[in-house]
Amino acid sequence: MSLTLEDVTDRLRERAGQAEGLGKTAKLDFGDDGVVHLDARKSPPEVSNDDHPADATLRLTLDDLRALAKGELDPMRALFTRRLKLQGDKGLAMKLASIFRESRT
Repeated sequence: MSLTLEDVTDRLRERAGQAEGLGKTAKLDFGDDGVVHLDARKSPPEVSNDDHPADATLRLTLDDLRALAKGELDPMRALFTRRLKLQGDKGLAMKLASIFRESRT
């Protein structure tokens, strides 16, 4: 089953509360498929599909995000092969990945 921008937006909204207190912004950029922006400067954190600047931006395809989420694509391999591109605050990206990974269990 394909992952849609709406699916990603909904899932991020469900988990956004776990990013409260980070005080930064992050963006998932899916190219022509759109973006998901998280503003954790707000309380509660706000999720939108508006293309705002962000402290950390992750660029990848929806298919690669699905593969990462299912464990079919290793995050380090994705970075090294440039299937996942990270711009900005790498520490923030790691914190967010940790928060959302924990929320899957």
